Amino acid sequence: MTSATHDAPALSARAALSLPHTHVDTIFVDGAWRPSRGTGRNPVTDPATGEVWGSVPDGTPEDVDAAVGSARRAFVGAGGGGWSRLAPSERAAYLLRIADEVEKRAEELSLTNSRENGSPVAESAGAAANAAGIFRYFATLAEYLERDDVRPFPRGGGESVVRRDPLGVCALIAPWNFPINLVVIKLAPALLAGCTVVIKPASPTPLSIRVIIDAVAAAGVPAGVVNLVTGSGRLGDVLVKHPGVDKVAFTGSTPVGRKIAAACGELLRPVTLELGGKSSAIVLPDADLDAMSKVLIRSSMRNTGQTCYISTRILAPASRYDEVVDMVTATIAAGKQGDPLHPDTVFGPCATESQYRTVLEYVDSGLSEGARATTGGRAASLPGGLEGGYFVEPTVFADVTPDMRISREEIFGPVICVLKYDDVDEAVGLANNTEFGLGGLVFGQDPEAALAVADRMDTGSVGINFFASNHAAPFGGRHDSGLGTEYGIEGLNAYLSYKSIHRRA
Repeated sequence: MTSATHDAPALSARAALSLPHTHVDTIFVDGAWRPSRGTGRNPVTDPATGEVWGSVPDGTPEDVDAAVGSARRAFVGAGGGGWSRLAPSERAAYLLRIADEVEKRAEELSLTNSRENGSPVAESAGAAANAAGIFRYFATLAEYLERDDVRPFPRGGGESVVRRDPLGVCALIAPWNFPINLVVIKLAPALLAGCTVVIKPASPTPLSIRVIIDAVAAAGVPAGVVNLVTGSGRLGDVLVKHPGVDKVAFTGSTPVGRKIAAACGELLRPVTLELGGKSSAIVLPDADLDAMSKVLIRSSMRNTGQTCYISTRILAPASRYDEVVDMVTATIAAGKQGDPLHPDTVFGPCATESQYRTVLEYVDSGLSEGARATTGGRAASLPGGLEGGYFVEPTVFADVTPDMRISREEIFGPVICVLKYDDVDEAVGLANNTEFGLGGLVFGQDPEAALAVADRMDTGSVGINFFASNHAAPFGGRHDSGLGTEYGIEGLNAYLSYKSIHRRA
């Protein structure tokens, strides 16, 4: 080991990796990797070191044409026997095989993910199992699709046979914070429904999804059913507006989601949008703060705060405000920040240089508006080869008021705000005083009282004393947090079109 690598263990750890996809020249179309028509390249940067370690083609409209055309042919099939005509149970069998193949690739999936966006391996190590679980859950819904649905006319004299038909070719556009599972939660229901797809990953994280494509191919999924193109946001716009696309599913920022919604509205094209959030955790006066501390990071600063549903606003009763601030501060300060490839790292870097600068702007805004940083509050400088990384110290702000930018706007970084309330009505009002409506939490020891508060929160999901996604339950946002739902039967229905065949009984 040279003195340079001895002094930079993070760099030597990366040099020792052997990942299946780094610098690549291909997209996946019609069941095979093929060269892109474009000559441009998009770099892939490790946000922990600032070093470019991979690259992908900057795709072209011709690439999108090829991918959409491939998906269309696979959907219809020669002689009308395409993917859409398979029995749901046959498609479910493919999903189960994909799940097995994804789990075989757990380590390469985790390490690729962590190198792309800086997610600690303690987080990304679960990506394969979670993705496999999503495929397996949707496979269980084949019986729902195959079940006869015959509805008698309420006044007699006839009945209607209700058919659930796949929508067609779907554009699946994923974000960079959870690049695997936020593709899979679209891919699995689309495939079970009988749709074919074109996937466009986020520009910073285009390589980990190639591992999912490898699993799809190894599972024997017919050519053209799943396609992948890579490129900038410009290419996503081409895909959204392509005349051969029948549905769009997007996860990402609210501003981009508005543009996609406008385009799909003009085209009368179904769209599912899972967008931003500014969720609140209401700490009731009887809350067990020791128990809360054990789930705080997962619920309020998961993935270094780069999670759409987390409750980054802690609403604490005035009677216990200082106690809550002390607990939140101690919990966040105790979480190790460091190399995301190290198994005990809790907080990694911001995923991109742009996001790093955005988070620091919010931190400066909070300080200038009078909030008090009880821990953090500045850029972090880490040694050992991480000097060029995009690290911001995990930050807790106290003395936050509802009018501050850090209280109103989504930061998407390692920043938590603690606000004060006098009674539960005020707490619910503060929680609902936002343009978003995605997640939320209630901490309290009285289950009925906590449930009553959760019922009053104007948001798509609420956790009581913890937060987790349930593959079987709908997940979606209200207001500026999106349109439609994912997960559950509701997520499957988003890829279906209904036909009623009326006949005499």
